[in-house]
Amino acid sequence: MSDDALRLRVIDAIGSIPEAEWDALLDADCTPFQKHRWLHAMEREGCAVEATGWHPRHLPLWRGPTLVAAAPAYLREDSQGEFVFDHGWANAAHRAGIRYYPKLVLAVPFTPATGRRVLVAPGEDRAALSRALFDGALALAQAERLSSVHVLFPTVAESRVAESAGAMTRLGVQYQWDNPGYADYDAFLARFDSKRRHQLRREARAAAEQGITLRTRRGAELSEADAPMAYRLYLSTVDKFMWGRRYLNEAFFRRVLREFSAHVELVEARRGEEVVAGAINVASPTHLYGRYWGCFEEHPFLHFNVCYYHSIGECIARGVRRFEGGAGGEHKVSRGFEPVVTRSSHWVLHPGLDRAVREFVGRESAAVDAALPSMRAATGMRPLTVAGKRQQTEGED
Repeated sequence: MSDDALRLRVIDAIGSIPEAEWDALLDADCTPFQKHRWLHAMEREGCAVEATGWHPRHLPLWRGPTLVAAAPAYLREDSQGEFVFDHGWANAAHRAGIRYYPKLVLAVPFTPATGRRVLVAPGEDRAALSRALFDGALALAQAERLSSVHVLFPTVAESRVAESAGAMTRLGVQYQWDNPGYADYDAFLARFDSKRRHQLRREARAAAEQGITLRTRRGAELSEADAPMAYRLYLSTVDKFMWGRRYLNEAFFRRVLREFSAHVELVEARRGEEVVAGAINVASPTHLYGRYWGCFEEHPFLHFNVCYYHSIGECIARGVRRFEGGAGGEHKVSRGFEPVVTRSSHWVLHPGLDRAVREFVGRESAAVDAALPSMRAATGMRPLTVAGKRQQTEGED
């Protein structure tokens, strides 16, 4: 084999690749969730492993001894924790006598955040290596008689490369807060009419009127000692609802707060010395990702203050460009979060099921496109004037 030949391997543990080699593939369009330590914590602490339905089948691409590209990938026996819901496809396949599981997903477990799904070394041809890796994933699926391959929350460019390899593109919607360069919180509120401004101010005052103070601790202010409380907050939400799932465990929180605290923010709502609610977020220099919220006491508007208003103010003060609040939550619309299209890419190997899914995805995507104008209007936010906009940098979405 020539030293210039590409060689795709399949590995069953992220720890098989040295952290420095994996992280050398990351660039500005990657999220903190794609770092080796985050993925390794999920495997090492038993969250994304075979016993929980996530069989690691990561796909590194080598040229000789050099790692030139890679994708976190998993063999899946259900669809829990993916946030791109294909249960209807699985049910249709079952009714037709077609096996749907196992399938292969290229994704970050339990994390509905758009970012690179194919990591490529600097100086390499990103499109070409992405296509090579997608082709390799399809070859793996065919060799192992899997039903399908799914790339969840890729970038727009990656979804286009996947389309060139025969994938269908499915559209979804999330609500995200964008910072065009607000001078202060009042500049953000100025985009609403007086009635909505009054509502947002009234809700934001509620915490102080309830005797509750909010603060964010981040980075060096956090340690492994904060893990038990963070885990209790997480459980207070996932255990509350019949559809809640304990995807994570306390050991995961311990490892992340010990080894990944540079990217973690903990919003605390306290009455005196007692924590009554909080949110665990993940941050990069440009983005804040809302992940897990919980409360030990119920108070009006406490969720909005902990999860939205406080962190919006922090983003403005720190110059953070975007705040992604995660999946779902139409109540975010009236609080400054705007609809943003997300994508996923899918190959279904059974011809009949593929035709049916493509027809469904076409109708669904058309419905998303048709709904976007009214969804944007529902925010009630005035368009920014040219003078009020942050100048867009080259290459920015």
